[in-house]
Amino acid sequence: SFEKTRVAGSIASGALDEVSKIIKPGVSTDEIDKLCYEYIGDHGAYSAPLFYRGFPKSCCTSVNHVVCHGIPSSKILKEGDILNVDVTALKNGWHGDTSRMYEVGKVSVKAKKLIEITYQSMMKAIKILKEDICLGDIGFEIQEHVEKNGCSVVQDFCGHGIGESFHKEPNILHYGKKGTGEKLKAGMIFTIEPMINLGKFETKILNDGWTAVTKDKSLSAQFEHTVGITKDGCEIF
Repeated sequence: SFEKTRVAGSIASGALDEVSKIIKPGVSTDEIDKLCYEYIGDHGAYSAPLFYRGFPKSCCTSVNHVVCHGIPSSKILKEGDILNVDVTALKNGWHGDTSRMYEVGKVSVKAKKLIEITYQSMMKAIKILKEDICLGDIGFEIQEHVEKNGCSVVQDFCGHGIGESFHKEPNILHYGKKGTGEKLKAGMIFTIEPMINLGKFETKILNDGWTAVTKDKSLSAQFEHTVGITKDGCEIF
């Protein structure tokens, strides 16, 4: 239901707006987690990541070379860090999932460029969405933009269908060939959430079973929108 996803999505996005007000050197990722948990709760929704498959926190905070699923902790952000905050609100049985990058103080030119390329790649993919394009077209748009800018697309994680379940079919790969994969149908709802590395695309999972990092320790960035397909375009939730 587009209506219900719209509501959940606006709560998730509101939480990220609140996060932007507190990001600065000296803030811990736990403080970000607490803010998201409270904001989402205050809006009558539930933080879907909390206890999902045993995940211990309400949002993911992925700093610098962490690709995704970073666990909020007492870790203190410092000048020059970049981080992704990923939140999902569950309201009236429907999910809204979104993430965004934040800069802590003044960040390097390289880091800024990575963030920009990652955001552009997501928006380029969203721009082509409509009924009857193929899933491969989405991956192609992202991969082409990212690789021509000298960065790489993470292949170990992908976007996903979403609705009454948090993760479901189809998987949305962020790399691919035009004209391949299933065709989109109006009414489909899924996430596009490219993870882009400054270095090579390989990742590994730390001993906590969740945190994914770049194997070469290079910086990684990610943005995510939940989108709904219409006959001649899409809606961003």
